[in-house]
Amino acid sequence: MSLRLETLQVSRLAPKLLGEATDLVRDFVVEQLHDDGGFCDRQGEADLYYTVFGLDCLHALDVAVPTAKVRPYLETFGDGEGLDLVHLSCLARSWAALGTLPVQRPGLLRRLSSFRSGDGGFASASGAREGSVYDGFLAAGAFEDLGEEVPERNVLAEYILGFETADGGFANDRRVETGTTPVTAAAVVLLPHLGREAPPRAVRWLLAQAHRQGGFVAASGAPMPDLLSTATALHALAALEHPLSDLTEPCLDYVDSLWTNRGAFHGNWADDSVDVEYTFYGLLTLGHLSLWSR
Repeated sequence: MSLRLETLQVSRLAPKLLGEATDLVRDFVVEQLHDDGGFCDRQGEADLYYTVFGLDCLHALDVAVPTAKVRPYLETFGDGEGLDLVHLSCLARSWAALGTLPVQRPGLLRRLSSFRSGDGGFASASGAREGSVYDGFLAAGAFEDLGEEVPERNVLAEYILGFETADGGFANDRRVETGTTPVTAAAVVLLPHLGREAPPRAVRWLLAQAHRQGGFVAASGAPMPDLLSTATALHALAALEHPLSDLTEPCLDYVDSLWTNRGAFHGNWADDSVDVEYTFYGLLTLGHLSLWSR
């Protein structure tokens, strides 16, 4: 199962906890579809990055994807020339969300391969000397979304393992000694796709990022939890087959504190806006918690 389908499989369980509020979320997501065919960013403009999350929200909520409207928008990006790795991976994932391989697939794969970094991984810019865990995660997902095997899986796996930090997490920079939650989660989830197991101590590291008021922080000492870190930490712990029973109630309280009756979720307690990105992270969080909720 691809990285994308793993998250969708879990996020589809969110309505079990949302109950009647599911319709509010559906309405919010549908409203974010721009006339141009993409999904809106926080300024109300169509954006390729947000389009990925909008499409995945539709799949999670069992809403038909408006392919006839979205396809022309994706076609404007051609084979991804001029896009950085983040947006190229968004383009690949958006095509996967439409359930089809685009005619531009050969060009997209060539463009994707150009982001291989000099140190053996992948980088956000073509021709870069150093890559990161995050870029490796994005590239691997994009290859899968385009129906292609991740090239040189063993090389990439060893590369990712080289970013393990002294405290047991993972960071995007080999020179950093402390991990961050989203990067650690990315490494934990990606490694099995590359034929390797994640280091066992990653479980202890992730659990140490749980906030006393629920949710997970992005790094040790961070002042408050956030929804991205919470969703990715739970996803990684589930991948490591660690039970989430002790985390369920405090995390449910935390997610509830970010809910708005617009049918969306804030990214953290200091965030005044809502969007489809954090709404998807809310769905992913609730999906995992639904498996352990009494």
